[in-house]
This record gives sequence, C-alpha cells and structure tokens, in this order.
Amino acid sequence: MTLNLSTTLRTLAAASATALLLTPLGAAAEEPELHLLFVQGSKSMQADTEEMTLRLVGVTGQTVYFSDRPQRVAGVVETTKFVEHWGTGDDSFATNPPNATIAVYDEAAEKNRAAVIVLTDPVLDGADLVYSYQLLGGEMPAEGGATGLFIDTFGPGGGVGATYHGAGVGARGPGAAGWAGVAVRDCAADDDC
Repeated sequence: MTLNLSTTLRTLAAASATALLLTPLGAAAEEPELHLLFVQGSKSMQADTEEMTLRLVGVTGQTVYFSDRPQRVAGVVETTKFVEHWGTGDDSFATNPPNATIAVYDEAAEKNRAAVIVLTDPVLDGADLVYSYQLLGGEMPAEGGATGLFIDTFGPGGGVGATYHGAGVGARGPGAAGWAGVAVRDCAADDDC
C-alpha cells in the first residue's frame, strides 16, 4: 500500500490525539520516535582526497529512506528534492551534517572498500551528485565501481525536508513532516512487509 506522506502523518496525528484523550490522567502516553536513514546508489564513484570531494557518478534519481523498528516506514524521495532540502530547517543537514558510510565495489579487491565520512554541500552536476566530505574512519578510495552511500538519521526541524531537525549526528529526533508526493509504506498497517 503506497500512501502520500502528508496523509499518513495526518492519520498518525489523529490517532495520537485520540490515544491522548483515551489515556487516563496521570499516565504518560509514550510515542515511539521515527528515525529515518537514507541510501543513495550510483554506477561508480570518484573522490578527490586532497579537495575532499566525493562524486557519485550516475547517481540514482531516487534516494531511499527507511526507519528502524517499530515504525518500519520506507519510501523514496527524488534525489533532486533531497539535495534541494538539505538546508531546510533550523537544525538542517547544512547546519548539522550527517555521518555516512560509503561502500564501494571493487572487482579486483577481495572485499568492498568502505569509509565513514561526514557529508556537506551536496551539488547535482548533470547525472552526478557531488559532496564535500570529512573522513572519520577507513580509507576513501580514489575511484570505484557500484557504490552505496548510507546516510545517518534525521527528524523534525532539520535534516532534509521542511520542519525537520536533528539532535546531533547519530541521534536525530523523530520525523514529523515531509515532501509532497513522497511514497510511504507503513508496515505497521500493511501486514505484507
């Protein structure tokens, strides 16, 4: 079942309000936090380790997002919108850059190469997505084949999207809003997840 994110959020808000009204006085209603993570894929990658730039060559047109249990929310947002909303909100990814892990396929290597980085300043350049980065761990390859970029979580007031914010790298708050037209699959309401 694919739903519009704003419709899903209105439904969740109504359900939360109903639960609050039905909660006995003095009892705390506990709402689970929604933490979204992102995945971007590309045909290959190139990194300038002196300029500290990462180029996802032939990046996919969709950025996948998903949440951890118990919500099990998943969907896609257009990569162009992901980049456009990078700086939206008081505590956005522009203000509070996310950690990410890059995993790069190398046919000649025994295993994929990976590095942990902090991402900043995304720019779409034709079919490529270019980030500035700071290396936190591992070794950034200069180039490689098929690439997956796994981006840290965010929540309301920052991150990517209107009214999202982050509470710190790796500990961002619950999600509360999104982009128009984003498909969301709520596995809690759809048993075939």
